[in-house]
Amino acid sequence: MAKSAERMGRVLGVLAGGLVSVMLVACQVPKGGGSLADAPVMLPGKVSGVHHGMASVYTDRRTASGERFSAGALTAAHKTLPLGSKAKVTHLGTGRSVVVRINDRGPYVKGRVIDLTPAAASKIGLTKSQGIAKVRVERVEG
Repeated sequence: MAKSAERMGRVLGVLAGGLVSVMLVACQVPKGGGSLADAPVMLPGKVSGVHHGMASVYTDRRTASGERFSAGALTAAHKTLPLGSKAKVTHLGTGRSVVVRINDRGPYVKGRVIDLTPAAASKIGLTKSQGIAKVRVERVEG
C-alpha cells in the first residue's frame, strides 16, 4: 500500500510540473518587448491569443501530428498552438488572411512565428520567392 501511495505521489508531481511548464509557456512575453496581449496563449475560447511576427513557407517534411505533408493543404507549423487547432493568419502587407489547421511544430528560425504550406501562403499573397512576410496570428475556434 505504501509503495502504491509513493508511486501516485511521483505521478502527481510529474503532472504538476508539466502543468506549470504549460502555464509558463502560455504566459511568456515575446523577446524584444511587447506585452502579454502579444504573447501566444493556449486557452480555449473564440479567440485565445493574438501575436505578430514573421511567417515563412515550408515544404517537404514530416509533420509532428504524424500526417503526411501536403503542399496543397491549408495547414501550418506553430511552436505553441495545440496540434489540430485553427489559426487565422493575416498578411500585414496585403491585408489578406487564411484560416489554417496546425499540424506541425516549428518554425525553428529566430523571429518566425508560423510556417505555412505553399497553398496557405498563396492565399495571403506570400510567395516562396519572397520568403517571409509580417503576419498577425490569431487562434480561432472551429
